[in-house]
Amino acid sequence: MGVGDKGGAKLPLDTVIVGDCVEELRLLPEASVDLVFADPPYNLQLNSELFRPDNSRVDAVDDDWDKFGSFAAYDAFTREWLSACRRVLKPSGSLWVIGSYHNIFRVGALLQDLGFWVLNDVVWRKSNPMPNFRGRRFTNAHETLIWASMGPKARYTFNYEAMKALNEDLQMRSDWLFPICSGAERLREGCGRKTHPTQKPEALLNRIILSSTHAGDIVLDPFLGSGTTAVVAKRLGRSFIGIERDKSYAAAARARLEVLAAYDPASLQVVKGKRAEQRIPFGALVELGLIAPGTVLYDSAARHEAKVRADGSIAWAGAQGSIHKIGAQVQGALACNGWTFWHYEAEGTLKPIDVLREAARARLAPEG
Repeated sequence: MGVGDKGGAKLPLDTVIVGDCVEELRLLPEASVDLVFADPPYNLQLNSELFRPDNSRVDAVDDDWDKFGSFAAYDAFTREWLSACRRVLKPSGSLWVIGSYHNIFRVGALLQDLGFWVLNDVVWRKSNPMPNFRGRRFTNAHETLIWASMGPKARYTFNYEAMKALNEDLQMRSDWLFPICSGAERLREGCGRKTHPTQKPEALLNRIILSSTHAGDIVLDPFLGSGTTAVVAKRLGRSFIGIERDKSYAAAARARLEVLAAYDPASLQVVKGKRAEQRIPFGALVELGLIAPGTVLYDSAARHEAKVRADGSIAWAGAQGSIHKIGAQVQGALACNGWTFWHYEAEGTLKPIDVLREAARARLAPEG
C-alpha cells in the first residue's frame, strides 16, 4: 500500500478498502483526488425472476445491495455518497457516474443540486446487449454516463488531442460503442457463475481515465466491485483508491491487481495540443540568445521585412509592435499568428520563427 500526505492526513494509494463508501470517504483528506468514477447501485426494482424463451433463468441483478425501499431512500443514499465524493475531489477534479434509465436521471439532478457542473452525458452503446426476453419493451442497448466538473467555472482535465488520436484524428463523440464484459475478461466462479453481475469492460474505463486524468493522478472508485477501475488506473500509470463493501468482490479485485503489470511510462505519453504547451513570448527568444536584436524577419515569400528589437518587439515601416500586431499590419488583416508568418534566414533558407520557440521550450523545460 502506498500513502500520500496532504495536510498531515494519509491517502491509502493503490489500495482496495473494504467498507461502506461514505464512512471510508470521511477518512480521506479534503481535495485530494483527481477523478471519481462511480458505478453505484442502479435500483433496478426487479420484482420477479427473468426467464429466457427456453425457460432458463436469467442471471440478473437481484443482490441486496441494489434494493431500496423507495425513491426517497435511493435519493438520500445518492446525495450522501455524492457529497462525500465532492469533499475529496480537488477543485480541478471531475466526476464520472454511470447508470441506466432506472437511476441516472435522479443521480443527475442530485449532482447538479450539489454544485457539480455537467460537462457531457455520454451514451455507452452496447454492441452485444442482453435481449428483452419478455418482448414488451425496446431492448435496453445502452447505459448513460455523466461527466461533471466541480462547478461552472472550474478547471478540469480533458485530453482532447489524445481522444482525437484514439479516434483516427476525428473529434471523439459522446456515443461510445463497446461490447459488454464477456469472454476471458469476465470473472467467473468455479461453477461458471459471474463473480460480479455488473462488471464493466476495461475498454470503457480506459477511455474515461485516459480522457480525464494525467499519469500520476489519483483515481477513486467508491463502488469498486470486481476492480475494473483500479486495474485500468494501474495499467495507465495512475494511482487508485477503491472502496468496496463486499469482501468477495474486494478479494476478486485484489487478485486481478496482483497479476497486473503497468504499461511502460514512456508509452503512456499522450498527444497534447498547442494549448497545453508552455507559453513562450517572442521576447524570451531574444533573452535566451536564440535570435539577436537587429535580425531581419521575412514573410515566407520574402516580400516583407521587419527587424527584431531588444525588447522583443519588431519594427516595420516606422511601426513597432509584437510579431502578431506587425504581421497583421503588413497584411492589412485584423489578426495574425506571428509565429508562423515571420521567418528568419538560416543556412540559406527561410525557417519559421516557431522553430526557435520549440528550442526555447526545450531550454526552459524542468529537468527530469
